[in-house]
Amino acid sequence: MIGRGGWTWYTGSSSWLYVAGLEYILGIKRKGDFLEISPCISKEWESCIIEYKYYDAIYTINIYNPDKKEVGRQKIYLNNEVSESNRIKLKKNGEYKIDFII
Repeated sequence: MIGRGGWTWYTGSSSWLYVAGLEYILGIKRKGDFLEISPCISKEWESCIIEYKYYDAIYTINIYNPDKKEVGRQKIYLNNEVSESNRIKLKKNGEYKIDFII
């Protein structure tokens, strides 16, 4: 039928689309109990927001692109405090805010 995703959305290909979007475009990868953030977004994107759940914790990740870049890192803030690394130690409960400025 025209206009329907068909079986591709019910099979493993949908999970690969999720991986491509989350890990390779938004650059959010979980490695053990760390979250690494390294986006590669279109320079046309001004910002995006992702809610990431880890056990009972919620991480709200804001990616800002004020200088219209595709990659790079200026600053990362975890709960309004500057982080020296793009690796964030994940905790199993609580609410956290991550601001990533390209």
